[in-house]
Amino acid sequence: MTVSLPLVFVLGVIAWAAIKFLGVRIWVAVVIALFGFWLSHTFLAPTIETGTRTGVGVVNGDNK
Repeated sequence: MTVSLPLVFVLGVIAWAAIKFLGVRIWVAVVIALFGFWLSHTFLAPTIETGTRTGVGVVNGDNK
């Protein structure tokens, strides 16, 4: 059985757990989210996307 979850949902659950159980303050999570948003508009965005896709492919066992 294959379950498909968007990466944004998984990262959101991790952020919620960090705030709830690890004591990460909400403002820190907001700053990190803003940093990621602004980073996505730089020349590094294609490299980050490729690396993320490769990492997900490794985890999923895709052999392309």
